[in-house]
Amino acid sequence: MDGGGAARVTRTPEDVFRDFRGRRAGMIKALTTEVEKFYQQCDPEKENLSLYGFPNETWKVNLPAEEVPPELPEPALGINFARDGMAEKDWLALVAVHSDSWLLAVAFYFSSRFGFDKESRRRLFNMMNNHPTIYEVVTGTVKKQSKEKNPNSSSKSNKSGSKKRYSEAESRKSPPSMPPYKEEEEEDNMEGPEDCNDEHDNTPCGACGESYGKDEFWICCDLCEQWFHGKCVRITPARAEHIKQYKCPSCSSNKRAKLVG
Repeated sequence: MDGGGAARVTRTPEDVFRDFRGRRAGMIKALTTEVEKFYQQCDPEKENLSLYGFPNETWKVNLPAEEVPPELPEPALGINFARDGMAEKDWLALVAVHSDSWLLAVAFYFSSRFGFDKESRRRLFNMMNNHPTIYEVVTGTVKKQSKEKNPNSSSKSNKSGSKKRYSEAESRKSPPSMPPYKEEEEEDNMEGPEDCNDEHDNTPCGACGESYGKDEFWICCDLCEQWFHGKCVRITPARAEHIKQYKCPSCSSNKRAKLVG
């Protein structure tokens, strides 16, 4: 996102929110569905490394910016040094906390740079706060909160033995406790706390934290019972038909860690 040159470009809270959402999605990928690649890149033998998220929903582990002061606030330095000295889940949770802090720093850096007033800053924060934090997604806190609010949701129906996989052919069906929610339509209407009601506080995707959307394919992990967008965990409807027991990236990673230990 550019602040504009000689001809200053007017930016809105929605513009900054889109930037925030893209960076957030990229960092969530690094810490969930692409965690093995992220883990390998965080070599403790290398210099100070940081995790960067980009507006196009990608991520990168890299050295800090050389210019002083940097163009944007910098994320936490040296995330690679603690990798081998902590349990993997605790290390990922620590990186997630610092990633949340960085996202807020970048968003409010832009809010100051673009001259947002009090109302615009409030609108921006409400849009960001309507999403789970990266920490909540990585640690599974989102799932726990969802189960507390929906005690009769998917956990009981899992015992029926039926597969919980939805494809475009079943687009009129929604996963339990997950009525269709179109985030794009809401984006321009997030004006304050009064609009952030429980109507849209439904079971989120365990990878990206987004809610269910119409015509989207979802798959449920048979171990942790968490829902995922098929695109987030790289599972297509055709491939799902041949999976007897689906294990999400987090459960697969935990199983490998136990075997190594």
